[in-house]
Amino acid sequence: MKQRKAPCPGSGIHNPVPELTLNRIRQGEKARVKALSSTGSMRRRLLDIGLVEGTWVECLQRSPAGDPVAYLIRGAVIALRAADSSHILVEYC
Repeated sequence: MKQRKAPCPGSGIHNPVPELTLNRIRQGEKARVKALSSTGSMRRRLLDIGLVEGTWVECLQRSPAGDPVAYLIRGAVIALRAADSSHILVEYC
C-alpha cells in the first residue's frame, strides 16, 4: 500500500512559498524533498542515497568552512557539497 504524504501547512495556492533548496536550511532544521533539479550521474547518486520526493532530511552539522554539510537522510548521515545540495528542492513542514 502506498503511503500518503501529509500536506505541509502554508504550501497551498493561497500561500505560495518561494523555492527553497537543501543548501539553504539551517543546522537543526528539517525539510521534505519536493524534487531534484540535477541531471546525469549526480541525479542518479542522489536517488541512490534515497533523496526522492517525500523524503525527510535534517541538517545536522556544517563544516567550519560551511561546505560540505552533514544531513540525516533515511537514518544515514550523508555529507553533501553546496553545489550538489543546491539542486535539491525542499519544503519546510
